[in-house]
Order: sequence, then structure tokens, then C-alpha cells
Amino acid sequence: MKVVVALGGNALLRRGEPMTAQNQRANVRAACRSIAPLAADHDLVISHGNGPQVGLLALQGAAYKGVDPYPLDILGAQTEGMIGYLIQQELGNLLPAGRRIASLLTMVEVDREDPAFANPTKPIGPIYTAAEAEALARDKGWVLKPDGEHMRRVVPSPVPRQIFGVQPIEWLLEHRAVVTCAGGGGMPVMYTDHEVPAGRELVGVEAVIDKDLASALLAIDLGADVLLIVTDVDAVYLDWGTPQRRAVRRATPQALAATGFAEGSMGPKVGAACWFVEQTGRPASIGSIDDTAAMLRGDAGTTITTKATGLEAEGDNP
Repeated sequence: MKVVVALGGNALLRRGEPMTAQNQRANVRAACRSIAPLAADHDLVISHGNGPQVGLLALQGAAYKGVDPYPLDILGAQTEGMIGYLIQQELGNLLPAGRRIASLLTMVEVDREDPAFANPTKPIGPIYTAAEAEALARDKGWVLKPDGEHMRRVVPSPVPRQIFGVQPIEWLLEHRAVVTCAGGGGMPVMYTDHEVPAGRELVGVEAVIDKDLASALLAIDLGADVLLIVTDVDAVYLDWGTPQRRAVRRATPQALAATGFAEGSMGPKVGAACWFVEQTGRPASIGSIDDTAAMLRGDAGTTITTKATGLEAEGDNP
């Protein structure tokens, strides 16, 4: 079975935890303990979030005034390398000696006509005063929007169109390698109208691709048998934050998508999982990193499948 596991950013860095290298390594080690058993019996591809890590690099870059801040595609590449290195090392300590493990930097094409470029919404980097924001907008062309009492830079979050490097990933899987790729949604790139020896010119983009959508596209392109989106909650919940909250155990993509979830929390994960199921007819699951193996069996988390009967939640009558 070919399995794509999408590690959420909160599975790699616990909420409220200092973003130290030690904490990130400890969380990656815990995540790898949960997913290592899958590598014994299945072809395994791992993607991951990188929001906190990109934010940290942006903060560090803002503190150094000697050069302009690095663009987001380069920050994405840096974090892909860092997190991929940690996963590769910690997973290698758990798997049998000689098991092949690879980490790849992944470019993901976006459309320059994507409506997201006209309405940036993804917050990134430090907060600023109104005067600082005005100067940054004037000098750098940034878009800044209110974040509480301060201002913060926002960037587009375009839809992923194409993942570059699918064939090398398939080659590695054929040779029994565990592959980490498409971290943080991949490095956003687009084609220009300029001609170069290789054809059209490919350039980086100041944007952030939704990591869950990129993971779903990766799973679709690879022909994965299942997509597991793992995070720090054990399932998708109805009436979250209320005493009436109920975990959804099984649902069709149509029934789950119709329920509606917040864009800032479970919405992107639900949308990505439903898209994968609609495109492939194969199941996806959303749940806790601690339950990864059980999610694959359908014994934990929220399973999205065409074989469900509408939406099945805890407490519903059988």
C-alpha cells in the first residue's frame, strides 16, 4: 500500500512551546516513533508543515538590518531542508540499518492569475506599528493588515497546480526508500514569459502554499492508496469548543464539506482530505499523530470515504 502522511505543524511543535532546536527534535522524534511502523509494510511518503519555522526565520531576518529579508520561497527551502534532515535522522534511528531514507526539496507551481494574488491573506513574520507598516508598504511593496493592535505582513496563498519531481519520488519508492518531500506546501514557483535555454523561465514567488492541499495533490499524483493528515487533535469535531462537541468518525466528502469548518483551524485539512477522496475514490483520515497506525486501519481519527453513510459522529444512533 502507498501511504502519504502529512504531518501538521502542530504535530512538530506543540502549541505554546518555545521554538528551540531541542523541542523541534524531540517532537520530530515522537512523530517518527508513530509513523515508523508504517514503513515496515508500506511505501511511505511524508510531507510536513513549516509555518512556525518560516515565521522564526522571518523574525531572525527582520532583526538583521544588513540585507533585505530573504524571499519566502528561499525560507521555505531552508525549512524543508531543516525539517527533512530531522525526520531523516530520527526515522533512520528507528528503522532497520540500511533502510533507504531520502529528503527532497520540492518546487510547486502556482498560477500567476490565481485570485489569491489579488487578496493576500496568509500572515507571516513579525508584528509592526502602524508607522512601520506604512513605511514597509511604501518601500517594499508589502501588503500589511491588522493583527490585533498591530500590523502584520500578509502574503498570497495560491492553489498548487503541479508538483515538480514526482518521477524521482516514484523512483525512490520503487527502490524501497521512505521519502520526505513537499514540506510546507513546497517552494512556490511560477513560469514567466521570458525564454531561457530550458524553455520558459521558472522563478520563485512571494507566497505560501497551503500544506494540506499540496499534500493532497502529492497523494493524487503518486496514486496513493490513502492520505493521512495528522495533527495534535484526535479527530474532526462538530460543535468544537462547546459542551456538545462530537467527534466525526466516518463521513463522505460531500457530507463533511457541507458541515463547514473554520479556515484558521480544521477547514484546510477537511478541504484537502475531501478533495483527495473526490479525485481518487480512496480514503483519507484526519487525526492525532499518536494514532497514525490506527488511522490507517480505520480505527481512529476521522475517516473520509465514499463508503460512509453520510456523516457518522459519536452519539449518533446506529
